[in-house]
Amino acid sequence: MTKTPVDSAIGKDALEFIDSILTPEEIAESDLRVAVIRELITARQEKGITQKKLEEMSGVKQPVISRMEKGITSPQIETVLKVLAPLGKTLAVVPLDRKA
Repeated sequence: MTKTPVDSAIGKDALEFIDSILTPEEIAESDLRVAVIRELITARQEKGITQKKLEEMSGVKQPVISRMEKGITSPQIETVLKVLAPLGKTLAVVPLDRKA
């Protein structure tokens, strides 16, 4: 079995334990939060924009951006939208891909 970086960092048993105590909805919410933040970080880095420059462009303070990127905080939607806009991104509401 090949270990992923996450498996190596915190251990497969820890991931299985977390999955066992969270509901599917909580896991989906966490996955979505991670995907949004990953997209924010990727877009910022691809444009060569520092967190400080993104503060100037978005009006969101650099420490808030840092906490968002580290996953320390769960930001308001309007904060996420303010940060994404200068990066040429926005959020979209799409149907869930539910398997019957």
